[in-house]
Amino acid sequence: MLTHVRAAIVSLVLFTVVTGVAYPAIVTVIAQLVFPHQANGSLIVKDGKPVGSTLIGQPFDDPKYFWGRPSATSPFAYNAGASGASNLSPTNADLIKAVQGRVEALRTADPGNAAPVPVDLVTASGSGLDPHISPAAALYQVRRVARARKLDEAVVQRLVAQHTEGRLLGLLGEPRVNVLGLNLALDSR
Repeated sequence: MLTHVRAAIVSLVLFTVVTGVAYPAIVTVIAQLVFPHQANGSLIVKDGKPVGSTLIGQPFDDPKYFWGRPSATSPFAYNAGASGASNLSPTNADLIKAVQGRVEALRTADPGNAAPVPVDLVTASGSGLDPHISPAAALYQVRRVARARKLDEAVVQRLVAQHTEGRLLGLLGEPRVNVLGLNLALDSR
């Protein structure tokens, strides 16, 4: 029996070192060498300070900024430690009420904008952390942002076009706009 216990302890120590120390250390070194920006959280740095990540959305509610997708995370929006959706069905009364409230907030912030509200401005993504909106959602907000910043709408539309990311390899995903990147570009003007 002592032989079996000794073999079990040696195996435990060996596999703990291999899978708990060596493998993570090797993966970390490779990630830092090959993908340092991504390995460090894809942080956006402004004036030497991190202001956000290209991977996690942030709440914006000031009319001079583009607004991102709503977040269903709790206890606060865009909580990376609680990624997840609301899990409410499309016919759920609470979801319908929340969407109607978001539509009203968009209409109040931009009275006179009679265009249909893009769905990604009123519904949360599956993760609740999505940092992107569709180009249609960005263009929907151009008038409000231009008016709040006293800019020509064409200037703001050009910024949206410059910050629109295409499909991966021209095939995968949908065109998208990173809200934080676009808002930082607006602030830099």
